[in-house]
Amino acid sequence: MDSGNGAGMQSYGDESRPLAALSLPSRIVIGVAACAVAVAVAIHLAMMFLHVAPSNTLSKQQGALISDYVYPEYEQNWKLFAPNPLQQNNAVQVRAQLRTEDGTARTTGWTDLTARDGQAIRHNPMPSHTQQNQLRRGWELFVNTHNAQNRPVGLRGELSERYIRRLVLFRMDDEWTRGGGRVEQIQVRSQTTAVRPPPWSTEKISDKPVFRVLPWWQVTAADLPEGATHQ
Repeated sequence: MDSGNGAGMQSYGDESRPLAALSLPSRIVIGVAACAVAVAVAIHLAMMFLHVAPSNTLSKQQGALISDYVYPEYEQNWKLFAPNPLQQNNAVQVRAQLRTEDGTARTTGWTDLTARDGQAIRHNPMPSHTQQNQLRRGWELFVNTHNAQNRPVGLRGELSERYIRRLVLFRMDDEWTRGGGRVEQIQVRSQTTAVRPPPWSTEKISDKPVFRVLPWWQVTAADLPEGATHQ
């Protein structure tokens, strides 16, 4: 019985051998893998720290490299030493002027694209980058490259207009033309409302929405999704 128990204990020991009992090649492979993981983690932490930290000599010298690493997967909307939470909710809404097959013109109601993205994100533990940022970043680019009269400032302003037109038609063209006809013009507006202060705050903020309405844009074949036709 003693020999039987001894054999059992020896078998158990063989199944849970310590690292020192492994062969030299196995230890080398494990060591290299552990070092690679440690280096990758260190690089990631360093990149994220330089991204959110105040501007410094290293972040200025390696700004392009840091941006290439961070965007778009690890983008953050806050600063490490100066938190700046959003205090406004911006919603991008669109409508269109349609020409039906019998020649009748009609204008659609407003569609809230931001609300649709919010519904897709809500209760989704792993929302896509497109759902979270495509529309939001596109609108931010437009606002930052246009003046108060909605006129483009430089080449980036013109590019942002084309981007918004294509984005709107990519999402809405099929829905708008489902009954036939075509989209002749589109209009975009933003609705901005202040985030309500917490119940314990005495701050008074107007909850009245503020609209920024863009002029009507004529739709061309270049604005339509691939495969769509503009007659």
